[in-house]
Amino acid sequence: MGIFSSLFGKKIDVQEWITEGALIVDVRSKGEYQGGHVKGSINIPLDQLKSNLKKLDKSKAIITCCASGMRSGSAKMILKSNGYEKVHNGGSWHSLRKYSK
Repeated sequence: MGIFSSLFGKKIDVQEWITEGALIVDVRSKGEYQGGHVKGSINIPLDQLKSNLKKLDKSKAIITCCASGMRSGSAKMILKSNGYEKVHNGGSWHSLRKYSK
């Protein structure tokens, strides 16, 4: 498995996940998030994710996003290593805007 496969994982139907109630977690800095984000997403900067895990329901699907997909890939790995099972790296927040509520 290559580096990109481990960061992004297998393809999923993002629209289906969102329709079924997946939470979009944007892991960019607060300033980046304030400059634009996916409607309905929440902002937990990557460096604060571990200390904010209690804010995320383990039973819900989570789609992580950032500027390019690298930080969101790290966020996915953090979540998976802490018992979150249904997690997908959505990549760039720009690519998820078309799915926003």
